[in-house]
Order: sequence, then structure tokens, then C-alpha cells
Amino acid sequence: MTIPNESFIPFHVPSIGDEEVREVEAALRSGWLTTGPRTAQFEEEFRAYVGASQAVAVSSCTAALHLALAALGLGKSDEVITTPLTFCSTVHTIRHVGAKPVLADIGEDGNIDPVEIARAITPNTRAILPVHFAGLPCDMRAIWALARRHGLFVIEDAAHAAGSRYEGRPIGSMPSDGADDVSDAVAFSFYATKNMTTGEGGMVVTPRAALASRMRMLSLHGMSRDAWNRYTRRGNWYYEVLDTGFKYNLTDLQAAIGIHQLRKLERFIEIRRRYAGIYNQEFAGVEEVETPAPGEGNSHSWHLYVLRLNLNSLAIPLRRSSSMKVSRSIGASVHFIPIPLHPFFARISPGRSACDRALRLYQRILSLPLYPAMAESQVRYVAACVKDIVAANCARRSHGILASQM
Repeated sequence: MTIPNESFIPFHVPSIGDEEVREVEAALRSGWLTTGPRTAQFEEEFRAYVGASQAVAVSSCTAALHLALAALGLGKSDEVITTPLTFCSTVHTIRHVGAKPVLADIGEDGNIDPVEIARAITPNTRAILPVHFAGLPCDMRAIWALARRHGLFVIEDAAHAAGSRYEGRPIGSMPSDGADDVSDAVAFSFYATKNMTTGEGGMVVTPRAALASRMRMLSLHGMSRDAWNRYTRRGNWYYEVLDTGFKYNLTDLQAAIGIHQLRKLERFIEIRRRYAGIYNQEFAGVEEVETPAPGEGNSHSWHLYVLRLNLNSLAIPLRRSSSMKVSRSIGASVHFIPIPLHPFFARISPGRSACDRALRLYQRILSLPLYPAMAESQVRYVAACVKDIVAANCARRSHGILASQM
């Protein structure tokens, strides 16, 4: 099989259409470029899409997590439990408020294990920060139960999970404040590689109006009013600085993209699910690999397709992403290097002994290209390349075959 349409299949290509281009042009011509009417529109449409009562658009998912932790008052001597299988920003935000990150190991699906969360709870624990890895929802029912039992906040890192559903409800759905099945805040990412994008950007949703108001205030220098809302009813220009704040606001230029990306999100997710199904079919019966879990009873948004290599069936260790990129012109990746393996985190919070499953899984995982801009022929080509390389390095074959390709 030859590479279809192009000589290199990138790990990701965003799907930007004429609607986004026209909306950005209209924003440019309006003279209002920073946080303004389009940001307010984007917040409202996203709030309605996920079924939350409050939504605040911000500059990144990192900003959203930091704002939630800060607005909830977490700080020095507090502990926040999160997963070792995540991007560094999840843990950075806990450090940003002065709290201590505590790592609880993952389950078989790659998500944080509620049993490990329970073991990690101490008198200093104040919050749980689960990450919906690859777009697969965590076991939120068990996490909410632990939070109720111990009086803890729950802040979901849904960077991968725009379009995912848990028990039939969109991630971020918050029917009412104080309900048993609701988190305090849910943070989303609109980075360039995510299911929908604003280039850089994020959103934080919450069921609590007071919390949303505080996060909004903190997101723009701690000011009582933003530029769009700075005039009083009497026409006077006035604001007050109420707290130490940040520069985390989303701009109208970014929101202009997000408005139309959101309207396309369900179609994007449908294509991702179809392509994940093709990968699953292509790898069925290949004993050297395992396909990712689809999520029983929940709806996976397939932000990532994370294949697992059965290393015992392979003659030599595959250098995963590099082997695909160099020998087969495929931009594969690895998600993620576990938190304890990074030198900085190893110094401040040694946790390798508590994360055995995450460390073992890391040795086996390979993220394959998966996005709506791919053609179906490209999906099948990627699968064929993976099967060829795996077959050539199968432990049942000669050890000398294809070593030069690795």
C-alpha cells in the first residue's frame, strides 16, 4: 500500500472551514479584538451544549484549572489527588496555588483508579482532580462518592473530553448546584490538537454562580469589570481591583473560531468514532497489540487513539513514535510520559512507587493519528504500517529482521 494523497501523515491537522475564517474577519473588522461580544456568545453556546449553569472562557485549560483551584481557596498545606498519566500542566496548576500534588495510580483503562484515590486520602486532602484520559470518561460516580464522604472538592480535567458523555450526559453537565452527581468545576481545552480548537484557549464550567463570578474576576487581573462591561448604568467608566488576579481571558478573535468549531463538534466526534472503529477492526486478531477500551456505558470522544503494544510478543522493544515517523512517514506520538519520570516532579514529590501501573503502561503505548481531516484511506494506511512493523518484530520471527527500521 502506498501513502495516500501526501508523503507524510501528521499526528494532527485542525479542521478549519470558511465559517471560522469569515467570523474572524468579521471580528477584525468590528474593531473589537479582545474579550467582548463574541466571547460572551461562545460562553453561552458552550454552556448550553454541555448543560452547565455557568461557563467562563479563558486562555487555556491550564488557566481554567488554576482559576478553579484558586477560586476554591486551595493553598499551602492542602493536598490535591490527581493521576500520574497526564500532561504536566495538570500538576503545575496544583503547585501554582501552593498545594501539594498527590498521585493515585491508574486502572486498566488508563484513567485514575478510585480505589487508589481512596488510599491516597489524608487529613490534608481537599480536592480530587481526575483527568478523562484520551476522551474516555473517568468513573465519576465512584469519585463523587469519595468526595462526599470526605468533604472534598472535585475539579475535572476534561482537556481531552469535549464531546464525551458520562452516563448519557455530556462531560461538564451540571444539572444543579449541590446535587450528588456534579463536580465543582470542569476545565476544557481548545488547543490546536483538541477535538475542537480556538488555537489556544479553554473553558471552565461550574454549577455555582458565585464560583463562576470569582473565576471571572480572577481571570482578568482581579478587576470587578472587564473592558466590555466597564461602564456603569449611569455611563461612568469605573472598575475596582478586588484580588490578586491573572491574565487568563479569551479574546474575541479566538472565540470567533470557537463558535463555529463548537457547532461542528458532534460531526467531528462522529468521524473520530468511525475512524477509531476502523483501527479496531484493522488490529483485531493482531496478538502483538491491544486496542483501547471503548468505555462501558459511556461515550468516548476519541481525542486520542492509544494503541498498546504487547511487549512480550515482540522480538525487540519498539521505539514507538520514532519508528513510525522515520521508517513509515507517520507522525505518531506517546501520551504521556508519567509525571514521576520528569526530573522536576521527581524532586518535589517522589511518587514512582505509587504509580506502578502508569509506569508499566507508558512502556507500551503509542498514539496514532486520528482526526477528521484524515481520509479513511490514510487511517487504513497507518494501521497497515503498524501491522507491518509489528509483524516484522514479532518474537516468533528471526531476531535479525527489520532492526534497521527501528
